Amino acid sequence: MAISTSVGSTKKKSTQEKKFIRLGLLFAMPWMVGFILFQLYPILSSFFYSLTNYNFFKDPDFIGLKNYAELFKDTKFYLSLKNTFYMVLVGVPVKLIYSLFMAMLLNKEVKGQSIYRTVYYMPSIVPIVASSVLWLWILNPQYGILNNILGALHLPQPAWTVDPRYTKVSLVIMDTWRSGGTILIYLAALQGIPRSLYEAADIDGANGWSKFWEITIPSISPVTLFQLIMGLIGAFQYFTQAFIFSSGTQLQVSGGPENSLLFYSLYLYQNGFSFLKMGYASAMAWILFIIIIIISTTILKTSLKWVSYENE
Repeated sequence: MAISTSVGSTKKKSTQEKKFIRLGLLFAMPWMVGFILFQLYPILSSFFYSLTNYNFFKDPDFIGLKNYAELFKDTKFYLSLKNTFYMVLVGVPVKLIYSLFMAMLLNKEVKGQSIYRTVYYMPSIVPIVASSVLWLWILNPQYGILNNILGALHLPQPAWTVDPRYTKVSLVIMDTWRSGGTILIYLAALQGIPRSLYEAADIDGANGWSKFWEITIPSISPVTLFQLIMGLIGAFQYFTQAFIFSSGTQLQVSGGPENSLLFYSLYLYQNGFSFLKMGYASAMAWILFIIIIIISTTILKTSLKWVSYENE
């Protein structure tokens, strides 16, 4: 009798689990359909097109790995990679360092703290196109406010948006100004550090620099890892700001002065939508995907040496 009751209970439980699974799949179905139609299908299609010669108006002509072979002979491909790696190796670290510095300042208990936090966060909610146009005015070599200030201080006045030596620096300055979201995340991480750690360090006679390196940096290292990876992915896909800066008021898209703003995503856009070389552009997209995967994986593996968690 007990055995039959146990078997009946098991069957009832199994039936309920199947019912919950069906209900779960039913509620997840809209997302699954959207993922298949708008993400998985385009991803697989782009891989197929990367093996073809395709220009929208004719049926794809299968050419195998020819697009990939041509990529590695293309001088603009290497130039676009060089410009992109500038934003990865220079722009991302500058933004992270600035964001951490500002987060530490905004974490101080001073009068008007909420106002300061709002002011530094506001640029990040300005649409990126509007921000780019605004900074085109600010950085105008002749009439821009930045050069007017530098001139009043008797400092050099670079041709920010015209001189190839300063075009990427201009973008780094603008992106640093728009780092409110990164600052906010660092601020939340700083507030999560137990005060007892600093109190114990004070008792041991540690100075501010020691507390920064021995407590603050290790405590926020998981957040730094997250910000670093997201920043790198964003930098490798750098497009909108360069699009605005390089095209200005023109309808056509260039790479800026001496192609100094020809970033990888911008060159991909040129090939796909200006030159109608969709197969070639798809091959570029897959190369970019592989680069991001390799670098992200490498960072995650090396993070075991410098990222510490609370349970360690």
